[in-house]
Amino acid sequence: MGLVTEEVRAKAESYTGDEICQEKAKCFLKEICMPNGLLPLKDIEEVGYDRESGVVWLKQKKSITHKFEAIDKLVSYATEVTAVVETGKIKKLTGVKAKELLIWVGISDIYTEDGGKITFKSPTTLSRTFPVSAFVVPEEVEPAKEKSSEATEVKEAVPVKEAVAVKEA
Repeated sequence: MGLVTEEVRAKAESYTGDEICQEKAKCFLKEICMPNGLLPLKDIEEVGYDRESGVVWLKQKKSITHKFEAIDKLVSYATEVTAVVETGKIKKLTGVKAKELLIWVGISDIYTEDGGKITFKSPTTLSRTFPVSAFVVPEEVEPAKEKSSEATEVKEAVPVKEAVAVKEA
């Protein structure tokens, strides 16, 4: 992992375990204004992010191939994916390849553009642009009915002043 030096690891936030790593990967994508479905990894073992340098790394148990149905494209994710990120851009990407015709092409850069477009570049400067919507996964939201019944239970069980403190916490 050329980007992930011991110095970067020492300064970075890092997490282990699939559940927290899935959550943190989605949070970091949102933070850099990238679509939440861009990294459909499975069995993630580790996620790390050094905000100062922008270095990000993700490790999963085994490599996977994912089909983005909206654009009919296969993308392969290695066991280790690394990159340098900033708002609207992912640079020096390693561990990600897209299938073009009969060959797998490495992806080195990804950036979003005005108008809802996202562009993927290869190290040979070939690029492809797609709608951002092709990489967005609808987020699971609890039904409003369940939330309102929980809030009612809290109000009944706790005096009003404490209920406000509970909501802020």
